[in-house]
Amino acid sequence: MNILISGGAGYIGSHIVEQLIQKKTNVVIIDNLKTGHKKLINKKAKFIKANISNKGLLRKTINKYSINSIIHLAAYLNVSEAEIKKKKYYKNNILATKLLLESAKNTTVKNIIFSSSCSVYGNVKGAVSEKKKINPQGYYAYTKYKGEELIKKYSKKNKFCYGILRYFNVAGASPSGLIGEIETSHGHLIKNIAIQSLKKNPKINIYGHDYETKDGTCIRDYIHVSDLADIHIKSLVYLNKNKKSFILNCGYGKGYSVKDIVNIFKKIKSNVKINFLSRRPGDIAQVYSNTKKFLKTFKWNPRFNDIKIIIKSAIKWEKKLKK
Repeated sequence: MNILISGGAGYIGSHIVEQLIQKKTNVVIIDNLKTGHKKLINKKAKFIKANISNKGLLRKTINKYSINSIIHLAAYLNVSEAEIKKKKYYKNNILATKLLLESAKNTTVKNIIFSSSCSVYGNVKGAVSEKKKINPQGYYAYTKYKGEELIKKYSKKNKFCYGILRYFNVAGASPSGLIGEIETSHGHLIKNIAIQSLKKNPKINIYGHDYETKDGTCIRDYIHVSDLADIHIKSLVYLNKNKKSFILNCGYGKGYSVKDIVNIFKKIKSNVKINFLSRRPGDIAQVYSNTKKFLKTFKWNPRFNDIKIIIKSAIKWEKKLKK
């Protein structure tokens, strides 16, 4: 397989690249390094610094390396920023996706895997399945919904198969110790916890404590980044073998509140100070995955399905990062 990964120098992308390289796959990374990092670029992959909106370059790259599958991850991810900078998120998350799909027309590309989000479901009580009607409530979620629609539309026009993966909350770091989350602008809870773990007097901000949940804080389903990377590999194999498109939730099917996560951290670091702040724009109260369709499709067993392992791996990576 010859794989093109947009955003391959980012947090999730670098973990997918690591696993593909381990399987002796030819990988080409396109990343503009706005939120990706040189430190995360796998030396065994071909790296091109560029925007995915550059249609000419993309088409040239696809043809030069005989790309048969694209994993499209490149996107801005900050839910709160998306509410304020809608034009920025429209251009990068929607328009650039359209240009990427247009550049793949009449080429060797047969499969596209799209990095979507559980936020497209909106606020949900109980586990959410893929059958749930889409109800994006924030602008970031809207950009992911529009990305999915573009993938479906162009798959018919360009005759390729797609895998739409709706990520739940991704956290942790690779067991290799070589890669993990660097970017801090996304406002991810477990990344923030890892940063605070190195401080003498750690402080954790909790945004909103009056949600309609068991303890008033947001509930999320956390998946280890290495398990999520493995899902992408299995998705590629599935598309190549079955030539059948799919949409799948990528989570473990268990919801943790922000307070739950902070309480686990308190057992690691006892002197944690909690600051309760107002809700962030774009945040929803709760969402966690119904995994029935996923498990039926892939018959998959996660390797890191333990929230303590996820948190500890993030802290271990942060210590290495700050050395």
